[in-house]
This record gives sequence, structure tokens and C-alpha cells, in this order.
Amino acid sequence: MAEPVVVNGTGQLAPSGPLLSVRGLTIDYQSADGVVSLVRDVDFDVGHGEVVCLVGESGSGKTLTGRAVLGLLRRNARMAVRGSVLFGGRDLNTVPERQLRAIRGSQIGMIFQDPVAALDPVVRVGRQVAEAITRGGQPRPGRGAGRVGDRVAGLLRQVGISDPELRMRQFPHEISGGMCQRILIASALAGEPSLLIADEPTTALDVTIQAQVLDLLTALCRERSMSVLLITHDMGVAARMADRILVMYAGSIVEQAPIADFFAHPAHPYGLGLIRAVPRVDTGRSRRLSAISGSVPEARSRPAGCPFHPRCPVALDICAQDEPRMEQAGAQLAACHRTAEVRAGTLTVWDGHVAVH
Repeated sequence: MAEPVVVNGTGQLAPSGPLLSVRGLTIDYQSADGVVSLVRDVDFDVGHGEVVCLVGESGSGKTLTGRAVLGLLRRNARMAVRGSVLFGGRDLNTVPERQLRAIRGSQIGMIFQDPVAALDPVVRVGRQVAEAITRGGQPRPGRGAGRVGDRVAGLLRQVGISDPELRMRQFPHEISGGMCQRILIASALAGEPSLLIADEPTTALDVTIQAQVLDLLTALCRERSMSVLLITHDMGVAARMADRILVMYAGSIVEQAPIADFFAHPAHPYGLGLIRAVPRVDTGRSRRLSAISGSVPEARSRPAGCPFHPRCPVALDICAQDEPRMEQAGAQLAACHRTAEVRAGTLTVWDGHVAVH
């Protein structure tokens, strides 16, 4: 029997080993021109009580990865998902659809990107949160409905919504985007999940509301010792919330690292480029923001060798021929032929130029 471990300093115990373990995750799409691999051979873990951020530009495959973990691609006849998604030691890719739906409601919660679009416009807010509670195994409306109503109101209060009884009677179009996002969070937490998958949960919000929602998520995660897979392209969000970061590019993970190590010593040129593109308040106006030239290649036109090499200012000839494997670099993992130089700081990239010290 596995020895228990303390979760995030809370004093609570959880089994040793990761809560979520993804191995060899590959997502193929059957297009008119043949099979295209959208996500390729992805491996990562999410520990008990850990917040892991999956970052990268749009088109990198982040959202597809999150949806594949939840089994939401099964109904797409053109999609084929391979590999294993072990949740609590059980492979979700082999679980029957009916059982998987129950797991989604009670053990894994999901927050989608656009809060307004994710809510049903013709169903009152209270009913939508109540349905999330019943999916998690609580009494159905009409059978213990009073208790469900109290639970809905309690969840709305927990996510910072004042006068929840009024909000329960309203439709999504009658409330703000920030409040809609809080309602989605309440719905995701209704089944008291051990894992929360949040796909760009603050993209549609202004900066002030974004900060409030991030603070709320952080507090709820600590209170519940809940694991989180946070999907984002915002490096500031990753720095604020994550224990560990996964950098994704063109359907592959190219770097994994504890968050402090990543920002101090990125091990992949793409990760370094993402960091250099973030505005900083401690450098003044004299520092120009770096930009990564070009864009993420489409899956059908992914280049040979390292997929990042056409945009990489430090690419070597070998980079166009041989795709690097993920290798250990201190506490980090990176897939780059020049990882040691990038991480050691002997190879510095800025504004598209290279300096070798």
C-alpha cells in the first residue's frame, strides 16, 4: 500500500503518486487529405493539491489536451485519441461513457474559456448550478429541492456573489461577464472535485475582474486541497498561480519545470521567448519587448526536425533534421539541442538577436 503524503502543507494526507498521469497522449484528426496529428506523444503529471499550468500560443494544442483528458473528444468521429489518461490510477480512455460522465461531475470539474457562451442562455442561473450538483450525486430538484437550493446559494456565496437568491432567478444575459465566470466556478466545484481543469478562465475578463477571479481560484484550491490543470497563454497568470509549468508548442510539450526554475532559468528558446515577451514594471521604458517572429505552424505543415526551428534565432543545422527528445536539465525537462547553453545563460536571446558569452 502506498505511503500517504502531506498535500501543500495543509496537514491533510493523500496517497503518494500523481492524481493525474498522462502518458503518450496523441490526438489524430481525419482530414480530407489524410490523418493529421494535432497533439503528439504528450506526457505529464498533476500531483495531489498541485497547480500545473499548460502554457503556449494559440494553436499549440492546449485546449485539445484538456478536452482529451476529460474524454470530450469521443463523440467526434474524425478524432482519434491514443495513449493513457490515468486519474486516481484508472485509465479514463477505457472508462465507459456513462461512468465517465459521472466522473466529470463528481471528481473532475471543468471551467470553460468564455463564461457567457458556456452558460445556457434560456435556463436560470440557479437551475444550471443545481444541475451540476445533481450530476455530482446530490439530490435532484424536486427530491430534496430545498436542500439543493440551499447548496446552490452557498456555492454562489463561496465564489463571492452577493444576494445569491436574486442571482439564482436571473438568466446569464442579465449579469456581468465576471459574475458569469464565478457561476461557472461554482458549477465546477458543485461535485467537490479533486481535480479542476480551467481553460483560459480569465481571458474574457478585464484586468481588475481577472485578478479577483484568480485570487478566488487560488483561495478555493488551498481550502479544498484541490489539484488544478490551468490552461493559459498568459505568462503572468502562470507565474501567479502555478507550482509547475508545462510549455506546449505545435502539439508537443517542449519544457516542464517548477515555476521558480522556469522564470529564473528557462531551458528552451521558446520558453525564454515567452518570458521575454512579458512586460515588466522593473525595467522601465528603455527595454523593448521581444517578439517571437512568425506563428505556430499548422499541424498539416509541421516542419521536420524541431518544430520550433523556423522561428528560433539560435537554431542549428541539426535542428532542421533531428527532433530533440525531452531530457533532464536540473529540475527541468526540455526538448532542445541547446538546452544546456540556454539554461546556463551562455546563450542569451533578445529582440531576435543572439549573444554567446
